[in-house]
Amino acid sequence: MKNTIITKLLLVLIIIMMFSLASCNIIKHKEHPDTWDNAIYKEDTELGEGSKTVVVEVIKQEKKVTFTIHTNAKTLGEALLTHGLIEGEESQFGIYIKKVNGMLADYDIDGSYWGFYQKGEYMMTGVDTTEINGGEHFELVYEK
Repeated sequence: MKNTIITKLLLVLIIIMMFSLASCNIIKHKEHPDTWDNAIYKEDTELGEGSKTVVVEVIKQEKKVTFTIHTNAKTLGEALLTHGLIEGEESQFGIYIKKVNGMLADYDIDGSYWGFYQKGEYMMTGVDTTEINGGEHFELVYEK
């Protein structure tokens, strides 16, 4: 009898924990809308001053915004951070971009991430180690 009561209590506890975890995921997902509503810039924009000019396209779903950035920065990451176009976390591989133009992509929430490309080719370096000379064209693409 005692084992039956304990088993039932454990079962109830497990069910409560499962619903708690599920509701946390629902709340997290609501904070991560899959739209351009949170974008800082919704139209093509020119930013900065400097001797180098790079073009960065931000592509999410069927929409894109092009940034023409004038800078003296050594790396693309430095130029993007200077203008608040990216946010992320430092990792052993460099900055892990979570936000681009105010839009979140978080692999832990829904498997989304920001892909980094140059002229359509996936980059094997991160933005913070990609040196710029001027004239380059890059894409940051929301992927799921």
